[in-house]
Amino acid sequence: MSESIIPQPYLLFLGDAPDALAAKVALGIKQWRPHLCVGQLSLPGCQADCGLPEMSLAEAWAAGARTLVIGVANRGGIIAPGWISLLKEALELGMDLAAGLHNRLSDVPELKETADRLGRALFDVRHPTRTFAVANGRKRAGKRLLPVGTDCSCGKMYTALALEKSMQERGMKATFRATGQTGILISGAGVSVDCVVSDFVSGAVEWLSPENDADHWDLIEGQGSLFHPSFAGVTTGLIHGAQPDALVLCHEPTRSHMRGLPEYAVPDLEACMAANLLTARLTNPAARFVGISVNTAKLPEAEALALLADIEAKFGLPTVDPVRQGVDRIIDAL
Repeated sequence: MSESIIPQPYLLFLGDAPDALAAKVALGIKQWRPHLCVGQLSLPGCQADCGLPEMSLAEAWAAGARTLVIGVANRGGIIAPGWISLLKEALELGMDLAAGLHNRLSDVPELKETADRLGRALFDVRHPTRTFAVANGRKRAGKRLLPVGTDCSCGKMYTALALEKSMQERGMKATFRATGQTGILISGAGVSVDCVVSDFVSGAVEWLSPENDADHWDLIEGQGSLFHPSFAGVTTGLIHGAQPDALVLCHEPTRSHMRGLPEYAVPDLEACMAANLLTARLTNPAARFVGISVNTAKLPEAEALALLADIEAKFGLPTVDPVRQGVDRIIDAL
């Protein structure tokens, strides 16, 4: 599972993104896999910037780009009609296309016909193209770490990628295993588990993180939260299939409620850890927390550091903001 299924390097398409958040896919690829990016392509009015050279399709092809990645998400996750002629031109130049939108590239007749005629590939990474077996829960060789969260979008993917980078820099065997569309586009492979039929989510994660060397760590991208009414089912299946040896709790401390649900409060850290341990120990009785990752981006430095120290004192686990401080202390706990 470590080899990319998407031809590299990439040209990142930013479209007419109104802000950086709308281009978070492209920004994530640039941050974590800069060596795979030859440039960016923006449309008039774009307010996002990856800091890459602005290129035309022809310039990017000449520079070696082999896949145009749609790195922008518009409202509804659709392929905008105004993009289609440009995407078709990329196919005609020789590039493949990749996207993680709800709307499939392969459902756009003009793109499907062009790709089929020219032998190009359309990678709709949000939508699995294979089936998975039902999970068996059997212990498999190798080690696995899973970030889990008090809520959605609180740093689980960032934490897993930061751990992979730092562990590899130490010479450790470590591989990021993507379970969402942005992670797949960053790593080039994976399974978007929120689009897997519910009975097969755990089996998909078992397939994604197969047996490995005894000292190899799979860093499995977490999804959702056991405390989020909309996504707890996906989280549960992912935890059971991951069979994590190590868990990292991810938290964003300034939220007043669960993302998108004002009537649901963010859970207490202790309750969240207890629920995740109980769930994880169904398929790995030895599962344990090794650290806490806190997104303190909205706090001033002094307040952030004080909060991290308070949480660490309470739980006795290395507690870090991976952006401000890195994740080395969590790796030490492994």
